Amino acid sequence: MSATQPAAARPAVAQPTRATLTIDGRALSYLDFGGAGRPLLALHGHLSEGSSFSALAAELGPEWRVIAPDQRGHGDSDRAGEYNRAGYLADLVALLAHLGIDRTVVLGHSLGGINGYHLAAEHPELVAALVNVDTPAELPDHGASPLAFVLGIPYTAATREDLLAACGPLAPMLAPVLRRLPDDSGWRLPFHPQDTVDSENLVHGDHWKRWLATDCPALLVHALRSQVLPVAQALDMTARRPGTAYRALDTDHFVQQGDPRGFTAAVQEFLAGL
Repeated sequence: MSATQPAAARPAVAQPTRATLTIDGRALSYLDFGGAGRPLLALHGHLSEGSSFSALAAELGPEWRVIAPDQRGHGDSDRAGEYNRAGYLADLVALLAHLGIDRTVVLGHSLGGINGYHLAAEHPELVAALVNVDTPAELPDHGASPLAFVLGIPYTAATREDLLAACGPLAPMLAPVLRRLPDDSGWRLPFHPQDTVDSENLVHGDHWKRWLATDCPALLVHALRSQVLPVAQALDMTARRPGTAYRALDTDHFVQQGDPRGFTAAVQEFLAGL
């Protein structure tokens, strides 16, 4: 698509259906972009939610039916008692079963990338291919969580303006996704700060065994200015895992926001080859 193409000719952002699956009394909310195309499960990272893949879904449809859950504790999904890998994976397995999807491409960014390749390792029968978006196979533990700064943000506030003011530099990113409280008594973040830190702490460690456990087709989309995935590790991940393609983009870790056109093109090229 040309950069000079008129806005009217560009595809409209897909309008998904939001639905809820109840798991052990807890709501798991998800967006289903619909269509008769092949399924693609899109998993967001921390501080994000399923709607972050709306633009990608618009570009991929109708050949691909994008399913984008708000993973536990994010977006419209309820908070959970635990944020370990077993819990995240159980949610995904339950969601796929609920939708009658027995095999899917899994695309994941950051937290979602780790959950994605762990899902492939634990349930290879469910995963036809992987798209890893700037997600390492090993994350060293440097002590304090890199996301500890969110602990200074209140989960709720009486007004939207008060909550945005407390968000500081994150305000522009969070402004479109703040939620009203159910009783209309105020506003809340789309994530709980303490839950986010607890979840982020549990992604640290050595995940090489899970990354190398499968050989289904995979694409590693690497941000050359990534804050979490060094170039050497990205190249090593590609070389050591059979069937893995590599695409570098000149952006930071938040790939789909930093280079949406490059990200979409990389994913489309990979999917076309499956």
